[in-house]
Amino acid sequence: MSAFDASDDLTLSILGVRTAPGDLAGEMKVELNTTRGEIKTHFRPCEGTTGCVIFLGGAGGGVAGPANRVYERITEELIAAGVSSLRVEYRQPGEFEESVVDALAGASFLKGIGAGEVVVVGHSFGGAVAIKSGELSQLITGVVAISSQRFGTQTVEKLKKPLLLIHGSKDEILDMAASEDIFQRASQPKRLEILDGAGHGLMEVADRVQDLITNFITMSVGGSNSDQ
Repeated sequence: MSAFDASDDLTLSILGVRTAPGDLAGEMKVELNTTRGEIKTHFRPCEGTTGCVIFLGGAGGGVAGPANRVYERITEELIAAGVSSLRVEYRQPGEFEESVVDALAGASFLKGIGAGEVVVVGHSFGGAVAIKSGELSQLITGVVAISSQRFGTQTVEKLKKPLLLIHGSKDEILDMAASEDIFQRASQPKRLEILDGAGHGLMEVADRVQDLITNFITMSVGGSNSDQ
């Protein structure tokens, strides 16, 4: 797979791919051997379609997702909608540029196996990583940023792709003003959902978060056929 530019001084090439059975039924572990180190991912493929989603965690890493492990819960549901999913583990959790590279490596992997369009979903730190990745990759056609931080979104106006922002009104880690600020600076199409009474992890509104994410993904890339 070819190298891509993440910024002026960050490039990456995928040298090889290793697979193993995953922890969840229907999912496999995929390790990407790259010029910047090994990236661990969790891949649930949907045969015969080209729509995909990448899920990103917060600064501490992790791939289960907020809102009662929403990433894990949503992947099986997305298969029925014709969407493959890739949950990406950061090589260096909390390092913004390196994490953007990891997300773009995930997109590069998906493109190499036939993906035609990808939505990126990130939580907290990962929300900003998702936004920046969407700015840099033509393959990424939509972004969901959940409880997002501001840092890393300075050029969100360049995204110019569908953007869904989700934030709890009682976020104790990152005030909802962060998502409101990102929303104000972003270009259309964009949508902001402030969920009343919810904290940073959105446990209080887990089902609502799942519905919002699922609907956004299926409307963006659901049912894309590899023969088209």
